[in-house]
Amino acid sequence: MPINIPILLTWLRIILIPLLIAVYYLPESWLRATHQDLAATLIFIVAAATDWLDGHLARRWHQTSAFGAFLDPVADKLMVAATLIVLVQLGRLDAILAAIIIGREITISALREWMARIGAHRSVAVSMIGKIKTTAQMVAIPMLLYYRPLFGFSAFELGTWLIYIAAVLTLWSMGYYMRMAWPHLIEEDRRR
Repeated sequence: MPINIPILLTWLRIILIPLLIAVYYLPESWLRATHQDLAATLIFIVAAATDWLDGHLARRWHQTSAFGAFLDPVADKLMVAATLIVLVQLGRLDAILAAIIIGREITISALREWMARIGAHRSVAVSMIGKIKTTAQMVAIPMLLYYRPLFGFSAFELGTWLIYIAAVLTLWSMGYYMRMAWPHLIEEDRRR
């Protein structure tokens, strides 16, 4: 396993996951609910920033690796899934939305693995709709964590709208990826 700054940033993102969860298990005497929300929001934002930064640095410094390419999306999915589960537990997100988003991530990860195995991984490369979905999701989650009014508007309400948009885009992008992969999957079945 190569050790470099981009991979260390990815590991930091993974380490921040239990820290974000732990914030909500601290006694109220240690950290009031408003401070728990603020701390969790900041932890998520730092983790999300490391997602962008590790990829940027890996490309800029020519430190890309197979291990980094594997670990980065795993860290992203773990971070999002864990935070969505926390939001469901806090009553700020419907379980069905979390299930849609997490289910799509599992499905597309499995699809990408299968497509790579048959040599057709380019057919399920990240699409623009997937990037828009990720952006909506990564803006919605901190707003749902923060929960309180921010600069005169309801962060929770805006976050709720954005997470619904992300869920719709999640289904749309999953359909897109499945449609792109379908001919390859059919062809692979014919060969067997």
